[in-house]
Amino acid sequence: MNILEQLDKYSQQASAEIEKDLFNRFNVKRGLRNQDGSGVLVGLTNVGDVVGYEKDGDKVIPTHGRLYYRGINVTDLVKGFQTDQRHGFDETTFLLLSGKLPNEKEMALFTSHMASMRDLPQHFTKNMILSLHGKNIMNMLARSALVLYTLDDDAEDHSPLNVMRQSLDLIAKFPVITAYSYFGFRHSYQRRSLVIRHPDPSLSTAENFIYMLKGEKYSKLEADILDLNLVLHAEHGGGNNSSFTTRVVSSSDTDTYSAIAAALGSLKGFLHGGANLQVMDMMKDIKKHVKDWDDKKEIADYLLKILKKEVGDKSGKIYGIGHAIYTLSDPRAILLKEKARELAEEKGKMDEFRLYEHIENLAPEVLSAFKGGESSKTVAPNVDFYSGFVYQCINLPKELYTPIFAISRMAGWCAHRLEEITFTSKRIIRPAYKNVFGKVEYESITDRK
Repeated sequence: MNILEQLDKYSQQASAEIEKDLFNRFNVKRGLRNQDGSGVLVGLTNVGDVVGYEKDGDKVIPTHGRLYYRGINVTDLVKGFQTDQRHGFDETTFLLLSGKLPNEKEMALFTSHMASMRDLPQHFTKNMILSLHGKNIMNMLARSALVLYTLDDDAEDHSPLNVMRQSLDLIAKFPVITAYSYFGFRHSYQRRSLVIRHPDPSLSTAENFIYMLKGEKYSKLEADILDLNLVLHAEHGGGNNSSFTTRVVSSSDTDTYSAIAAALGSLKGFLHGGANLQVMDMMKDIKKHVKDWDDKKEIADYLLKILKKEVGDKSGKIYGIGHAIYTLSDPRAILLKEKARELAEEKGKMDEFRLYEHIENLAPEVLSAFKGGESSKTVAPNVDFYSGFVYQCINLPKELYTPIFAISRMAGWCAHRLEEITFTSKRIIRPAYKNVFGKVEYESITDRK
């Protein structure tokens, strides 16, 4: 056994599973969750709010999900810009950062300002993205964020005005960095053509991103639904893992780029930003083994096999069904499903869309039967259930699913960082961990076995 294997053995022994009764004895909120599964309240925010249930004493009462950006219901926000037949991501970014919706003049100035900042610094694309490529685009994005620090003469100026400047710069540049990172990754690891298209200042954020990836070969509906996805993923309260990471790191009085790089590392995880990839892998397996996509019994039987860990990745999870906060419904999934149906019709994929609908409707019943009659009526599809399908219809590569989430959530992260650093009574976030290892007597090196 070499020294690496020896250290691994000792580490695993030292990190052995802690007895569950100790968590109850010391009233530890595992995963910052209360006993009823709700999140532990650790802070206050004016940025976003997620509502999925109500409380009556200790009882959790399921309710239809609602998502608010600065007090405005996201459903109303979406219906507003869709009715006007325009894209809403810039408007949403303005709202999250400022706390108010822009008027027409402010919107025009803001859109123009964001378009002017999309171009990357000289040599950045060649030296930091195309030459220094990586195996995972999320890691390339985190590295790029840290490199932008070196190009910012005022990187350590933590005043709100300067952090706002940095925030707008990051939000504007990240779609471009993401597109170029993908082509660098594709060229290096898939031996495919290297394509670089400069951003077009006349296009919206969603249009620009699709244009940089596909040229002019995209439909209006494709751009509309990508814009919707960006809006729906822009913010989700301060308690989600990556936004909380942003606030934790920002509370230490570090720089903007370090905080964003940390958030990107959080979002990369399969339990957070990578969830729609798991949905797509699951659906690929279901489509392969379920012969009749309209046979509800066959679908239900296969879902039960998934829960029994007999098929799929054998995790026992139906990915895309259920959410930590939403119970009866996820408002993002409802809004996305409406457009997903239109896209499926445009792309001739209604048979696959119906399969998704069947799974959405059957999953609660199958879960209830699997749990022996326990109620699972509070289980509903989350936004990840349909987002992968949408990206697939647009013909976006799977390597970009989580990076697109990052492009969107950058607005929410920056809003939370701005709020964290402007608190007049700000304090470093320092959670406590109870040590239960026990005490060990010191031995001299000659007496150790």
